[in-house]
Amino acid sequence: MDTWQMIRAERQSLVEGLAALSAAAWDQPSLCAGWTVRDVVGHVIATASMTPPRFFAKLIGSGFRFDAMVNKEIAAVIAGRGDADLVELLRARVDARTAPPGPALSWLGETIVHGEDVFRAVGGYREHPVPHLVAVADFYQGSNLLIGAKSRIAGVCLTATDTPWRHGSGPEAAGPLVALIMAMTGRTAALDDLAGDGVAVLRERAAGRRG
Repeated sequence: MDTWQMIRAERQSLVEGLAALSAAAWDQPSLCAGWTVRDVVGHVIATASMTPPRFFAKLIGSGFRFDAMVNKEIAAVIAGRGDADLVELLRARVDARTAPPGPALSWLGETIVHGEDVFRAVGGYREHPVPHLVAVADFYQGSNLLIGAKSRIAGVCLTATDTPWRHGSGPEAAGPLVALIMAMTGRTAALDDLAGDGVAVLRERAAGRRG
């Protein structure tokens, strides 16, 4: 299965999960600082609708202020749309292979992480195929692209307790692989799902970011 097939499967799963959310859940804070669940969904839709040329044009139009561009895109997606409308918009992008510039694995990670920004915030983690999680964990452990995962986990041994995946050396942080991935991206809530002396190190480094 190639990366875009994995992205498709994760988008489809996310659509199904979002369709079952209560109306109240959409207004709850997500794990992304300052964003509600609705905002996160708007961001996922905007990202899945983006192309490299559009990305650079919009970045220039926002004065090269990345956060301003992202927030503007979210506002454009969610304006005047109900929750069901947003679910259908994302459903229409399930098969899309459009994205901002960057490796396809980053968009697999984006789909999984932002999905859990929603579902970890309103309840618990969803199920993901192990190969999807391993692919994302392997990508993040060696990348500082945007979210700085490689630097964040330096000197910490990450150990998955639900699949044979391990990275690094030093004080250990152990737990479900999906929680390790969320911790790698700076989501402090995920640190509550991990155990070991390495958790304190990650907590010191974690900072809320939209990523």
